[in-house]
Amino acid sequence: MLREEVAYTFSKGDNEGGAPIGLLKTKAALVFNTSNTPEERERNIFSDPLEHIWKDCIFGFCGVYVFERKMFCTIAGSTLDLRRQWLEEMEKTVAKYFPAS
Repeated sequence: MLREEVAYTFSKGDNEGGAPIGLLKTKAALVFNTSNTPEERERNIFSDPLEHIWKDCIFGFCGVYVFERKMFCTIAGSTLDLRRQWLEEMEKTVAKYFPAS
């Protein structure tokens, strides 16, 4: 849950109509999502609204500007081997931003 005074705040006296002040201190945000819409259609027909929402309207709002989102599709009809490849890709992406100590 991302809530005011934890993830973001506003300047004193602001009636919440101004620009937010991000409070999250994480160095990066990662979003992995699945879809049954082919990636090309998502991008070309829908203009990939989830990318904008996560990057600008959620994490940017909270002060996290290093962001990566990966969409794995299409789920319907995907093979076990492909799903394993997706998990490996997720592990590599997490390690890139959050290396083990």
